[in-house]
Amino acid sequence: MIFGRSERGKPPVEPVTLKILVAGGFGVGKTTLVGAVSEIRPLRTEELLTEAGRPIDDTSGVEGKHTTTVAMDFGRITLREDLVLYLFGTPGQERFWFMWDELSEGALGAVVLADTRRLEDCFAAVDYFERRSIPFLVGVNCFEGAARYPESEVRQALDLDEDVPLLLCDARDRESVKEVLIGVVEHAMTHAADRRQSVTT
Repeated sequence: MIFGRSERGKPPVEPVTLKILVAGGFGVGKTTLVGAVSEIRPLRTEELLTEAGRPIDDTSGVEGKHTTTVAMDFGRITLREDLVLYLFGTPGQERFWFMWDELSEGALGAVVLADTRRLEDCFAAVDYFERRSIPFLVGVNCFEGAARYPESEVRQALDLDEDVPLLLCDARDRESVKEVLIGVVEHAMTHAADRRQSVTT
């Protein structure tokens, strides 16, 4: 690039930046997802789990987890030359939920990560985005050794509306995460178009 112009002589593209939240229960893979896809070194606010938190932090099903996010994870990914996503991973534990309102300000949409071994842990995130009419997609993080269920059963267990997308994913895999992020952007755009149409008719 020379003098701020691209090699083809076209002016540089000013990308559209969009904010996406990554939510879900404790230990579901939010930090892993942001780290797998971010093109910058992710900002992480993880602290070691302590003995004092043992009565509060339910680690059943994620016994190998030794840290927890106490503020947020932050990453960035360029999907196209003209489209950049800023990813904000929310803290999963109830005592940090007061931060969600601030993090969700200006968000285009959200990914709710789910673990089929602990589906109830993502109920709060689903309820939060439904109440605030923030478009969201559910990504079922396929942990090794976890039982696989038909989409219809997971959808029924989460009591999801038919228009809420549900995808299987691997939070460790960049391409899998990209598919989830593209899915939530497309869903949010459709949601916004539907709302505009309902206003004009």
